[in-house]
Amino acid sequence: MATQSQTFRKDPHAKLDYGFDWLDWLVSGETITDSTWTVPTGITKVSDQRGDDSVIVWLSGGTAGESYTIACKVTTSDNRIDERSFVVQVENR
Repeated sequence: MATQSQTFRKDPHAKLDYGFDWLDWLVSGETITDSTWTVPTGITKVSDQRGDDSVIVWLSGGTAGESYTIACKVTTSDNRIDERSFVVQVENR
């Protein structure tokens, strides 16, 4: 799972999963009820999934030498909203 401002390296031909664990941020009994991923042009969101306390996105593609900031905004059962992001640096590996 990613942490805020973390950078990952990815080959342009790889399809990999990335995500956030929100458990430490959630209050007792609170769950994630919605999540929205922001993925810039140039890298492809293949799919995403949401659990009660975590979110995952599958990414493919990207151009070698480019970096992409990926963000996820969640809404909780208590109507709290927060957003986290990470960077995917694409390079031939």
